[in-house]
Amino acid sequence: MDLLYAAHVPAGDGPFPTVLLLHGWGASAHDLLGLAPSIHCGGGGALVLCPQGPVAVPFGGGEYGWGWFPMTPGMPPDLDAFRHAAGLLRAFVGAALERYPVDRERLVPMGFSQGGVMAYELALREPQRFAGVAALSSWLPVPLAEDLPRLPAHEGFPTLVVHGTRDTMLEVERARESRELLRPFGVALTYREFDMGHEIRPDALRVILRWLDEKAFRSR
Repeated sequence: MDLLYAAHVPAGDGPFPTVLLLHGWGASAHDLLGLAPSIHCGGGGALVLCPQGPVAVPFGGGEYGWGWFPMTPGMPPDLDAFRHAAGLLRAFVGAALERYPVDRERLVPMGFSQGGVMAYELALREPQRFAGVAALSSWLPVPLAEDLPRLPAHEGFPTLVVHGTRDTMLEVERARESRELLRPFGVALTYREFDMGHEIRPDALRVILRWLDEKAFRSR
């Protein structure tokens, strides 16, 4: 597994429903791991894998965060860097399936901000491999939506979009645009807006956890 990562592995032999949690720009493998004890029936019963993006994001003073692909305000993603990151993630998933007791029928990519773009790429390009996809405070870039294939497995594919109406980093209109871009795929879309910024508040988390248990983990 070439990407650094953090993991929450439940007690027992498995196989376990599994969430691939993908952090946002400037964060790290540990950024979303704190959600793991709440996932799956509120008891930490899911395997949670949190890989770290390959792009270093300098903060000054020798401090770094990490991202999935370089970000330039007002510009679309660098396609070569994006494809490189997507390839690393697909390899990570393949290695994780061999190393961990993953329930292959209940594997869900879930990404925050930039990580949501990567979750869209993984799940919508190969929906047959996954049980659903969740994008939190994120967006579906038009070039990615246009590049993705239209597949029979998209029909009814559980898809969650959660966004804050007070998000100043990614305005809620980006999520609304993403909602419209998703409609032609025929996915089973759950779209929710919350009175919050670029974050995951408790009321949003409750919706996310319920969606996982009721939609994604029971989708097949």
